[in-house]
Amino acid sequence: MPTYPWGLAPAGLQTRDQLVAQGLRPRGPAVAQVMWFSKKTTTPFEPRFARLYEAARATPPKPRSPGQLASLAAAMRARRTCPECGQVKDYCIARSLGACVPCADGFTTAA
Repeated sequence: MPTYPWGLAPAGLQTRDQLVAQGLRPRGPAVAQVMWFSKKTTTPFEPRFARLYEAARATPPKPRSPGQLASLAAAMRARRTCPECGQVKDYCIARSLGACVPCADGFTTAA
């Protein structure tokens, strides 16, 4: 697979994130990759890679069916429901806490 340095990939090749930012999805296999070095890796100067796709072959995502939308809504509602107080919050419950912030802090409201 051809590998290009960061910023030197030919025009017409984009990463998945770049395509998604344009409202597109890659179609077909990756045709190349871009390589760069990051200081954020566990070992210093470890190369990182990102696959490159042909932008001309990218298409808009397929529309979701009503069943898929209902399933996603139910999953998000489950992530926002506190298992202790049963309230549906405006945020997803942190897995590290296991409950909403007031329940995790031991704060209970008077009913």
